[in-house]
Amino acid sequence: MRFDTKIAIIIRDDLAAWQKLNVACFLTGGLVGSYPVLAGERYVDASGRSYNPLVRQPILVFAADGDGLRRALRRAAERGVPVGVYTRELFATGNDVDNRAAVACVPTEALDLVGLALHAERKEVDKITKGLPLHP
Repeated sequence: MRFDTKIAIIIRDDLAAWQKLNVACFLTGGLVGSYPVLAGERYVDASGRSYNPLVRQPILVFAADGDGLRRALRRAAERGVPVGVYTRELFATGNDVDNRAAVACVPTEALDLVGLALHAERKEVDKITKGLPLHP
């Protein structure tokens, strides 16, 4: 099945493995919170046990350095595509209130980005992520 939209997560390539996974999970959760249509239906196994839904379409995970993340953020802004951000400072916070405060005190151009998430029309996501490799 081909979707009209695309989901992309962009992760800074020099993070520790646990940090990459943490960032990807937080960003994906934010996308589903922002776009409830991304959640599929609940799963039920042959025994009748019910399981939580998953995201209904594939997620592409890209790798980028700091410049690549800033470029993607700029491209998204130029196209009016909303993004989720994860900054390095969020590794030191322990809750959503402190996370938002850590982002709020830094101007856009000074954000120490380690991850971005976006959901938009396929061609817009392709333009925003152009030149970034898929994460290995």
